[in-house]
Amino acid sequence: MVYKSVWFVLLLIVLIFLALFFLRVILFKTGFIYTLKKLWRIAQDYFHVYQFFKVPELDESFKENQLFKKVSLYLQSLPSLEDSDFTNLVTSSGKNQNDIVLRLDPKQTIGDEFLGARVFWFHEAEQTSDSKARTFVLKIRKADKRRILRPYLQHIHIVADEMEQQGKRDLKLYMNAGAQSIGGDGNVRWRSVPFTHPSTLDTIAMETDLKNKVKSDLESFLKSKQYYQRLGRVWKRSFLLYGPSGTGKSSFVAALANFLNYDVYDIDLSNVTGDSDLKLLLLETTPKSVVVIEDLDRFLMQKKSTGVSLSGVLNFMDGILNSCCAEERIMVFTMTSKDQIDPSILRPSRVDVHIHFPLCDFASFKVLANNYLGVKDHKLFPQVQEIFDNGASLSPAEIGELMIANRTSPTRAIKSVISALQTDGDGRGSRRSGLSNDAEELEERSARSPLNDGLSTVKDLRRLYGLFRVKSNAKSPSFDGGVSPRSER
Repeated sequence: MVYKSVWFVLLLIVLIFLALFFLRVILFKTGFIYTLKKLWRIAQDYFHVYQFFKVPELDESFKENQLFKKVSLYLQSLPSLEDSDFTNLVTSSGKNQNDIVLRLDPKQTIGDEFLGARVFWFHEAEQTSDSKARTFVLKIRKADKRRILRPYLQHIHIVADEMEQQGKRDLKLYMNAGAQSIGGDGNVRWRSVPFTHPSTLDTIAMETDLKNKVKSDLESFLKSKQYYQRLGRVWKRSFLLYGPSGTGKSSFVAALANFLNYDVYDIDLSNVTGDSDLKLLLLETTPKSVVVIEDLDRFLMQKKSTGVSLSGVLNFMDGILNSCCAEERIMVFTMTSKDQIDPSILRPSRVDVHIHFPLCDFASFKVLANNYLGVKDHKLFPQVQEIFDNGASLSPAEIGELMIANRTSPTRAIKSVISALQTDGDGRGSRRSGLSNDAEELEERSARSPLNDGLSTVKDLRRLYGLFRVKSNAKSPSFDGGVSPRSER
């Protein structure tokens, strides 16, 4: 009798174990557990009172809602997004387009926990006449709202800011639409594309000391919010980049944006209808952005009939609206020359830092050779230096194109640069500089050699690429300004 009882207990334990095993298989392998979770959530929703908070992509004035961007970035970090029943897989719009990013689907709900409370996020998308209006909706129990809502939103800001500092935010390039493109609701003033420009301050052909000053100035700016507020000044920095075409001003703007991890707003003044429109463009930019106006000198001197006046430009650079809406921004203006520009435009606080971009010299040539050809030293470098010392020069863009066209052979690329400097170097080549016979023989040999299979002169490049170069003999300091880069620290 005792033995039968023992066997019965053992058999019962085995049956219980098998039953639990098969139950686990049924729950987890068939997805029945997820059905139970949904039923439990429905039961909770029935017995609890919830409040809903919407985070629209655009605010009432059709400006981009910064909280929407932060929530979007924050939701990407939630493990529940990966564990959800379904989600959208898209390629990153940033620099590394091989990355796969998870996006919340309009029909998807994900959960999050904060301070012991359970909250839910879902995504709404409504089709309008022009585009989709996207909104994130936060679902939170009414009993938990007073306790966690504000701390939870602060938590979202902190996490999103950390992700931005780690470079996980995809940068955008914004361009102002023309007046004919703006609808009646005015919500398409800015059009954007992913900003994937590869330029960095390390790859810019610039003097090392000047480059270090720029880096130091930008790093100081990032840390100076409290300092600017104590001074009663808007937390912004203005740069004037001037020099001939092809000297790297636009690449420098891209390098600034990548260094700061800022978006770029490129304002085309030919698409601006008037001073008020220019102010609205500034009003609709966002913090952590670089605001750029290129070729400002040409616009002011040609006096195009766009309705933008000199007074409008001055107020854009340093007016009441600028002091209210330009916080945490870098303002950049480019010119070919500042000699004939109204001094009121160049005064301190409108332009803090002046950076001259001259034609290429030997130091810049070595940086280009290292970037384009991977060459830090070469037997032809002394000859190149001699030609530069004798006054010949080309723009970095022209030299860069010669190196790209002949990149398979560094020697051939450098010889093509030598030939171009002798024939096209602002008219200051061998005919005027008295180069040695060896240099002349090298030019003759290059004309007869297989170099002609590549591109050896800038004239060839102009015929092929349609390059246009504005010559300038202006000599001025590279880093100057009404306000020293270190004077506001």
